[in-house]
Amino acid sequence: MAKKLAIGLDIGGTALRAAEVSSDAKGTKVELQRYAEIPLPLNAVRDGEVMDAATVVQGLKALWAKGGFTSKDVIMGVGNQRVAVRPLTMPQLPMEQLQAALPFQVQDLLPMPVEEALLGYYPTTSISGADGSPAFDGMLVAAARETVLTNLQVVEAAGLNPVVIDLAGFALLRIMARGALSGGTVAFVDIGSRGTSVVVATDGMPKFVRNIPNGAQDLTDSFARATGISLEEAFQVLRTRGLAATDAAEYQGAAGPFGGTVRTLVDGIRNSIAFYASTTPGAPVTTVVLSGGGAFVPGLGQAIASTTRMRTVLGNPLEGVQVSKQVREADALRGREATLAMTIGLGMGVAA
Repeated sequence: MAKKLAIGLDIGGTALRAAEVSSDAKGTKVELQRYAEIPLPLNAVRDGEVMDAATVVQGLKALWAKGGFTSKDVIMGVGNQRVAVRPLTMPQLPMEQLQAALPFQVQDLLPMPVEEALLGYYPTTSISGADGSPAFDGMLVAAARETVLTNLQVVEAAGLNPVVIDLAGFALLRIMARGALSGGTVAFVDIGSRGTSVVVATDGMPKFVRNIPNGAQDLTDSFARATGISLEEAFQVLRTRGLAATDAAEYQGAAGPFGGTVRTLVDGIRNSIAFYASTTPGAPVTTVVLSGGGAFVPGLGQAIASTTRMRTVLGNPLEGVQVSKQVREADALRGREATLAMTIGLGMGVAA
């Protein structure tokens, strides 16, 4: 089957990233055609929502100039505390009819009024309904309308054309649940700057999605506050020493508050997986796969493995992916491949 190109755009808490991806229908043949990223100042984007529109618009224009992308059509991701994902069984109808029926079916499942939400449905399995008629098991996605529209307006102001809004958790699964990780029950955990996505999949199909409001930047903030050093210095210390930073004499006074922030993040991941296990006893998670910038904090993976008592590995979204010679930052990506997971997964969303 012929490949198609698509561009995934990730508006993160500390950076803008875009990846132009070609992929076949099964996601087995994937090529990263172009990639670029631009750093953002802190709080320009907070909890997945653009707060400083002018800065982000300028950053997006610089991103396109830097990446040399062949189109301005983009696939955007959503995934924060204002996005709810719930299991839902629906009649087996054409997708247009399913989508139209959602507002009348889901109010009791949402943490927000239906009129304030953008709704989507992702069918995962064909089943027989309670009356024997064909039905879907699947996942309801509800995103706060205000947050999504704000980000859309910023992207359009930068001269780009958003063609699809995709759930960040599905994008993560699309690129990571491949090869050896496509079978069994696996928890994919993407630790971003201000949030963490936990997606549990069985044989590559999503079964559970949760967004945690804590990430790597929270660790940096906590360490900087507790030690009185700058955020930049705190970042450099954590990047090299990781969770063991408080073993150094000059930072031992930070052990309590910094350790509390680490526990909040690690416990959020553990509790998410435990909740899934309590509701789905027949398919226990066997492996935790880490991605995102926070996955590179030394010692964090070990802390997650110890707390969850599960095999925990660093994922590589570029495994089995051909990287084009047109990728200008290929050398700079070595050693931090896991930061690309969400962006490449978004690019695979309609690439097939």
